[in-house]
Amino acid sequence: MVLETFPQGIITMRKSFPIFLILFIFPAFVSTDIHPDTLKYRQTREKMVKNQIQNRGISDTLVLEAMMDIPRHYFVPKNLISQAYKDHPVPIGEGQTISQPYIVALMTERLKLTGNENVLEIGTGSGYQAAILAKIAKKVTTIEIRKALYEKATETLKQMGLTNIETLHGDGYFGWKEAAPFDCIMITAAVDHIPPPLLDQLKNGGRLILPLGNPLSYQHLVLVTKKDDDYTVRQITGVLFVPMTGYALKGNVKRK
Repeated sequence: MVLETFPQGIITMRKSFPIFLILFIFPAFVSTDIHPDTLKYRQTREKMVKNQIQNRGISDTLVLEAMMDIPRHYFVPKNLISQAYKDHPVPIGEGQTISQPYIVALMTERLKLTGNENVLEIGTGSGYQAAILAKIAKKVTTIEIRKALYEKATETLKQMGLTNIETLHGDGYFGWKEAAPFDCIMITAAVDHIPPPLLDQLKNGGRLILPLGNPLSYQHLVLVTKKDDDYTVRQITGVLFVPMTGYALKGNVKRK
Protein backbone atom coordinates (compact mmCIF):
# COMPACT_ATOMS: atom_id res chain seq x y z
CA MET A 1 0.00 0.00 0.00
CA VAL A 2 2.34 2.59 -1.25
CA LEU A 3 2.04 6.31 -0.68
CA GLU A 4 4.56 7.50 -3.25
CA THR A 5 7.70 6.58 -5.13
CA PHE A 6 10.94 8.43 -5.78
CA PRO A 7 13.35 9.52 -7.25
CA GLN A 8 13.15 8.06 -10.77
CA GLY A 9 10.60 10.46 -12.20
CA ILE A 10 7.64 8.45 -10.95
CA ILE A 11 6.34 10.82 -8.30
CA THR A 12 8.80 13.42 -7.16
CA MET A 13 9.16 14.76 -3.66
CA ARG A 14 7.45 17.96 -4.77
CA LYS A 15 4.31 15.98 -5.47
CA SER A 16 4.11 14.37 -2.05
CA PHE A 17 2.16 17.29 -0.56
CA PRO A 18 -0.93 16.98 -2.77
CA ILE A 19 -0.85 13.23 -2.29
CA PHE A 20 -1.09 13.64 1.46
CA LEU A 21 -3.94 16.10 0.94
CA ILE A 22 -5.78 13.36 -0.89
CA LEU A 23 -5.13 10.97 1.94
CA PHE A 24 -6.46 13.21 4.66
CA ILE A 25 -9.10 15.42 3.08
CA PHE A 26 -11.30 12.59 1.79
CA PRO A 27 -12.66 10.14 4.36
CA ALA A 28 -12.76 6.62 2.94
CA PHE A 29 -16.11 4.86 3.04
CA VAL A 30 -16.07 1.10 2.77
CA SER A 31 -18.93 -0.53 0.87
CA THR A 32 -19.49 -3.98 -0.58
CA ASP A 33 -21.06 -2.56 -3.76
CA ILE A 34 -19.03 -2.28 -6.95
CA HIS A 35 -19.77 -0.06 -9.92
CA PRO A 36 -20.33 -1.73 -13.31
CA ASP A 37 -17.36 -1.74 -15.65
CA THR A 38 -18.67 0.65 -18.29
CA LEU A 39 -17.07 1.69 -21.58
CA LYS A 40 -15.98 4.92 -19.90
CA TYR A 41 -14.06 3.01 -17.22
CA ARG A 42 -12.48 0.68 -19.78
CA GLN A 43 -11.29 3.62 -21.85
CA THR A 44 -9.91 5.34 -18.75
CA ARG A 45 -8.14 2.12 -17.77
CA GLU A 46 -6.61 1.84 -21.22
CA LYS A 47 -5.17 5.35 -20.84
CA MET A 48 -3.87 4.45 -17.39
CA VAL A 49 -2.05 1.39 -18.72
CA LYS A 50 -0.53 3.28 -21.64
CA ASN A 51 0.43 6.56 -19.95
CA GLN A 52 1.25 5.49 -16.39
CA ILE A 53 2.60 2.00 -16.93
CA GLN A 54 3.84 1.26 -20.45
CA ASN A 55 5.38 4.70 -20.86
CA ARG A 56 7.38 4.09 -17.67
CA GLY A 57 8.97 0.91 -18.96
CA ILE A 58 6.64 -1.90 -17.91
CA SER A 59 6.64 -4.31 -20.85
CA ASP A 60 5.53 -7.69 -19.48
CA THR A 61 2.48 -8.60 -21.58
CA LEU A 62 0.87 -10.63 -18.80
CA VAL A 63 1.14 -7.69 -16.39
CA LEU A 64 -0.22 -5.19 -18.92
CA GLU A 65 -3.15 -7.46 -19.73
CA ALA A 66 -3.96 -7.98 -16.06
CA MET A 67 -3.86 -4.23 -15.37
CA MET A 68 -6.21 -3.74 -18.31
CA ASP A 69 -8.56 -6.57 -17.34
CA ILE A 70 -9.04 -5.79 -13.64
CA PRO A 71 -11.39 -2.82 -13.00
CA ARG A 72 -9.46 -0.71 -10.48
CA HIS A 73 -12.59 1.26 -9.55
CA TYR A 74 -14.06 -1.90 -7.97
CA PHE A 75 -11.54 -1.51 -5.15
CA VAL A 76 -11.92 2.21 -4.42
CA PRO A 77 -14.48 3.63 -1.96
CA LYS A 78 -17.55 5.11 -3.65
CA ASN A 79 -16.79 8.68 -2.66
CA LEU A 80 -13.31 8.42 -4.21
CA ILE A 81 -14.19 6.53 -7.36
CA SER A 82 -13.22 9.49 -9.52
CA GLN A 83 -9.64 8.97 -8.25
CA ALA A 84 -9.50 5.27 -9.15
CA TYR A 85 -7.37 5.60 -12.30
CA LYS A 86 -5.28 8.59 -11.26
CA ASP A 87 -1.50 8.46 -10.95
CA HIS A 88 -1.40 8.22 -7.17
CA PRO A 89 -2.56 5.99 -4.31
CA VAL A 90 -6.08 6.34 -2.92
CA PRO A 91 -7.17 5.86 0.72
CA ILE A 92 -9.38 2.84 1.41
CA GLY A 93 -9.96 3.29 5.15
CA GLU A 94 -8.18 1.94 8.24
CA GLY A 95 -5.26 4.27 7.45
CA GLN A 96 -4.42 2.24 4.33
CA THR A 97 -4.30 2.93 0.59
CA ILE A 98 -4.69 1.23 -2.74
CA SER A 99 -1.28 1.58 -4.33
CA GLN A 100 -0.33 3.79 -7.24
CA PRO A 101 -1.03 1.84 -10.48
CA TYR A 102 2.61 1.98 -11.58
CA ILE A 103 3.85 0.45 -8.33
CA VAL A 104 1.33 -2.39 -8.60
CA ALA A 105 2.58 -3.11 -12.11
CA LEU A 106 6.26 -2.74 -11.17
CA MET A 107 6.07 -5.11 -8.21
CA THR A 108 4.13 -7.65 -10.24
CA GLU A 109 6.50 -7.51 -13.20
CA ARG A 110 9.60 -7.99 -11.04
CA LEU A 111 8.24 -11.32 -9.79
CA LYS A 112 8.45 -12.61 -13.40
CA LEU A 113 5.26 -14.63 -13.20
CA THR A 114 4.51 -17.11 -15.98
CA GLY A 115 1.14 -18.49 -14.86
CA ASN A 116 2.12 -21.58 -12.86
CA GLU A 117 3.12 -19.94 -9.58
CA ASN A 118 1.83 -20.31 -6.05
CA VAL A 119 1.98 -16.74 -4.69
CA LEU A 120 1.63 -15.31 -1.20
CA GLU A 121 0.67 -11.67 -0.67
CA ILE A 122 1.11 -9.98 2.71
CA GLY A 123 -1.28 -7.06 3.12
CA THR A 124 -4.48 -7.60 1.11
CA GLY A 125 -5.73 -4.05 1.62
CA SER A 126 -8.37 -3.37 -1.01
CA GLY A 127 -7.70 -6.66 -2.80
CA TYR A 128 -6.58 -4.97 -6.02
CA GLN A 129 -3.00 -6.27 -6.00
CA ALA A 130 -4.27 -9.78 -5.21
CA ALA A 131 -6.64 -9.58 -8.18
CA ILE A 132 -3.80 -8.54 -10.49
CA LEU A 133 -1.66 -11.42 -9.25
CA ALA A 134 -4.55 -13.87 -9.64
CA LYS A 135 -4.99 -12.94 -13.31
CA ILE A 136 -1.47 -14.26 -13.92
CA ALA A 137 -0.52 -16.79 -11.22
CA LYS A 138 -2.03 -20.23 -10.68
CA LYS A 139 -2.94 -19.56 -7.03
CA VAL A 140 -2.78 -16.56 -4.71
CA THR A 141 -3.02 -16.61 -0.93
CA THR A 142 -3.43 -13.14 0.55
CA ILE A 143 -3.39 -12.18 4.23
CA GLU A 144 -4.83 -9.03 5.82
CA ILE A 145 -4.45 -8.12 9.49
CA ARG A 146 -7.30 -5.58 9.59
CA LYS A 147 -10.62 -7.39 9.81
CA ALA A 148 -12.71 -4.69 8.11
CA LEU A 149 -10.39 -4.60 5.09
CA TYR A 150 -10.20 -8.39 4.98
CA GLU A 151 -13.99 -8.66 4.88
CA LYS A 152 -14.40 -5.96 2.25
CA ALA A 153 -11.67 -7.36 -0.02
CA THR A 154 -13.00 -10.90 0.34
CA GLU A 155 -16.47 -9.79 -0.72
CA THR A 156 -15.16 -7.76 -3.68
CA LEU A 157 -13.00 -10.62 -4.96
CA LYS A 158 -15.89 -13.04 -4.52
CA GLN A 159 -18.19 -10.79 -6.56
CA MET A 160 -15.57 -10.76 -9.30
CA GLY A 161 -15.54 -14.54 -9.48
CA LEU A 162 -11.79 -14.89 -8.91
CA THR A 163 -11.70 -18.48 -7.66
CA ASN A 164 -7.92 -18.91 -7.44
CA ILE A 165 -7.56 -16.47 -4.51
CA GLU A 166 -7.68 -17.51 -0.86
CA THR A 167 -8.14 -14.60 1.56
CA LEU A 168 -7.07 -14.94 5.18
CA HIS A 169 -7.42 -12.75 8.26
CA GLY A 170 -4.26 -12.69 10.36
CA ASP A 171 -0.74 -11.39 10.86
CA GLY A 172 1.08 -11.86 7.57
CA TYR A 173 4.49 -11.64 9.24
CA PHE A 174 4.24 -15.38 9.90
CA GLY A 175 3.06 -16.27 6.41
CA TRP A 176 0.85 -19.31 5.88
CA LYS A 177 2.56 -22.70 6.25
CA GLU A 178 -0.49 -24.60 5.07
CA ALA A 179 -0.09 -23.26 1.51
CA ALA A 180 3.73 -23.20 1.43
CA PRO A 181 6.15 -23.42 -0.22
CA PHE A 182 5.57 -20.35 -2.38
CA ASP A 183 7.18 -19.54 -5.69
CA CYS A 184 6.80 -15.82 -4.99
CA ILE A 185 5.91 -13.62 -2.03
CA MET A 186 4.90 -9.97 -2.10
CA ILE A 187 4.80 -7.70 0.95
CA THR A 188 2.80 -4.50 0.45
CA ALA A 189 3.78 -2.71 3.66
CA ALA A 190 7.12 -1.43 4.93
CA VAL A 191 9.27 -3.49 7.28
CA ASP A 192 12.85 -2.93 8.47
CA HIS A 193 13.93 -6.54 8.00
CA ILE A 194 13.01 -9.55 5.91
CA PRO A 195 10.63 -11.67 8.03
CA PRO A 196 12.34 -15.06 8.62
CA PRO A 197 9.07 -17.05 8.44
CA LEU A 198 8.49 -15.76 4.93
CA LEU A 199 11.98 -16.71 3.79
CA ASP A 200 11.39 -20.18 5.24
CA GLN A 201 8.18 -20.54 3.23
CA LEU A 202 9.81 -19.41 -0.03
CA LYS A 203 10.87 -22.11 -2.49
CA ASN A 204 14.51 -22.48 -3.41
CA GLY A 205 14.95 -20.07 -6.31
CA GLY A 206 11.80 -18.20 -5.26
CA ARG A 207 11.42 -14.42 -5.27
CA LEU A 208 10.20 -12.07 -2.56
CA ILE A 209 9.51 -8.39 -3.22
CA LEU A 210 9.02 -5.84 -0.43
CA PRO A 211 9.64 -2.25 0.70
CA LEU A 212 12.62 -2.69 3.01
CA GLY A 213 13.70 0.00 5.47
CA ASN A 214 12.45 2.28 8.21
CA PRO A 215 8.65 1.82 8.31
CA LEU A 216 8.22 5.46 9.36
CA SER A 217 10.52 6.91 6.71
CA TYR A 218 11.60 6.13 3.16
CA GLN A 219 12.38 2.59 2.08
CA HIS A 220 13.85 0.75 -0.89
CA LEU A 221 11.73 -1.57 -2.95
CA VAL A 222 13.88 -4.69 -3.14
CA LEU A 223 13.75 -8.09 -4.79
CA VAL A 224 15.00 -10.98 -2.67
CA THR A 225 15.99 -14.22 -4.40
CA LYS A 226 16.43 -17.34 -2.29
CA LYS A 227 19.24 -19.75 -3.04
CA ASP A 228 19.52 -22.76 -0.73
CA ASP A 229 20.11 -21.36 2.77
CA ASP A 230 21.17 -17.95 1.48
CA TYR A 231 19.57 -15.13 -0.47
CA THR A 232 20.47 -12.08 -2.54
CA VAL A 233 18.88 -8.63 -2.31
CA ARG A 234 18.57 -6.31 -5.28
CA GLN A 235 17.40 -2.70 -4.89
CA ILE A 236 14.82 -1.47 -7.40
CA THR A 237 13.76 2.06 -6.41
CA GLY A 238 13.03 4.29 -3.45
CA VAL A 239 9.48 4.17 -2.08
CA LEU A 240 7.31 5.24 0.82
CA PHE A 241 4.89 2.57 2.06
CA VAL A 242 2.70 2.48 5.15
CA PRO A 243 4.20 0.37 7.98
CA MET A 244 3.65 -3.34 8.35
CA THR A 245 1.75 -3.75 11.62
CA GLY A 246 1.29 -6.62 14.05
CA TYR A 247 4.40 -8.53 15.10
CA ALA A 248 6.59 -6.57 12.66
CA LEU A 249 6.12 -3.41 14.75
CA LYS A 250 5.87 -5.09 18.15
CA GLY A 251 8.95 -7.19 17.49
CA ASN A 252 10.84 -4.09 16.44
CA VAL A 253 9.98 -2.39 19.73
CA LYS A 254 11.14 -5.45 21.68
CA ARG A 255 14.43 -5.57 19.80
CA LYS A 256 15.12 -1.95 20.69
